[in-house]
Amino acid sequence: MTKLLKTPINAAHLQAGAKMVDFGGWEMPLHYGSQVEEHHTIRNHAGMFDVSHMVVSDLIGTGAADYLSKLLANDIARINNSNALIGKALYSCMLNEEGGVIDDLIVYWMGGDRYRIVTNAATRENDLSWMNSVLEGFDATLTEQSKVAMVAVQGPEARELVIAWGADKLGAEVGKDIKSLERFFATEYDGWFIGRTGYTGEDGFEVMMVEDKATLFWEEMLIAGVKPCGLGARDTLRLEAGMMLYGSDLDAVTTPLESALSWSVGLDPAERRFIGRELLDEQKERGVNRKLVGVLLDGRGVMRDHQKLLFGGEQVGEITSGGFSPTLNRTIALARIRADVTENCEVEMRGKMVPVIIQRPLFVRNGQPI
Repeated sequence: MTKLLKTPINAAHLQAGAKMVDFGGWEMPLHYGSQVEEHHTIRNHAGMFDVSHMVVSDLIGTGAADYLSKLLANDIARINNSNALIGKALYSCMLNEEGGVIDDLIVYWMGGDRYRIVTNAATRENDLSWMNSVLEGFDATLTEQSKVAMVAVQGPEARELVIAWGADKLGAEVGKDIKSLERFFATEYDGWFIGRTGYTGEDGFEVMMVEDKATLFWEEMLIAGVKPCGLGARDTLRLEAGMMLYGSDLDAVTTPLESALSWSVGLDPAERRFIGRELLDEQKERGVNRKLVGVLLDGRGVMRDHQKLLFGGEQVGEITSGGFSPTLNRTIALARIRADVTENCEVEMRGKMVPVIIQRPLFVRNGQPI
């Protein structure tokens, strides 16, 4: 039996009575007693997740921008041009030659030839192998920061609490820097990296630090009133916010244009030849055969991954992520269906057909139903 990896905050989770589970080879907290309460804490107050299993890599070198221009479907020039501000973040997918998604990620431009990239834990080995293979021929170095921990502090009260912590622990000027951050920007100070980003649909920060400072930061947030939350709540929050989960809503045989992510693809300028572009150009011209949609269950029950969606008795798609929405108090899902389907469908649940409402893949943002 393979021994599970542990984050630097593992002991604090156990001490708090967290239910621990195997998540991609890591021992991670699923919840601390009530997943639903933790969900509402993020929507209404402030909670935090240990996300130290995520993969943090730093890219530096004169060829870094050209490398990212080839690696990413989104255009790195959107955040590192002469009008851009240092610290700007960019969401993107990196694609295989067939246009399928290898992983989705966030990259931060930290000025000059410096970038920080955050990728998913479950795809670590494949991601790093791919990224390093593409790096050949570019004057740049990619280094995994395996000793960096990360805590996501999220919710409508999270911003003020982290700003106050920064001013108290790192100094008044750092507190001002954190306060000045716009959404999707980051700042750094003496080994601390603070990005106004997240995976919940709420405001907040993802705070990175050297691993030996992680438990103390966690404890300081607890003292400030931030509640610990597990991966169960993180999943229902991201589902309500219409945020993709790699391996469920995204995979190596699905393109961003089939996944409601056309906004994250930079097809202009035409001369930027990123990996996977050829198929995306074709899809843009002729249209896609499949699309990602939001689904509301018009009845009782809980939709789950891989359940079939039918229209007129014919299967037209399947659920990619499904579950109960604590904010809406009903079952929601993301699904990939035939692009020509525009009317409501039915989902097959335990041999029965239950009506569903098709909508855009977004249910809740900033605590409010969409």
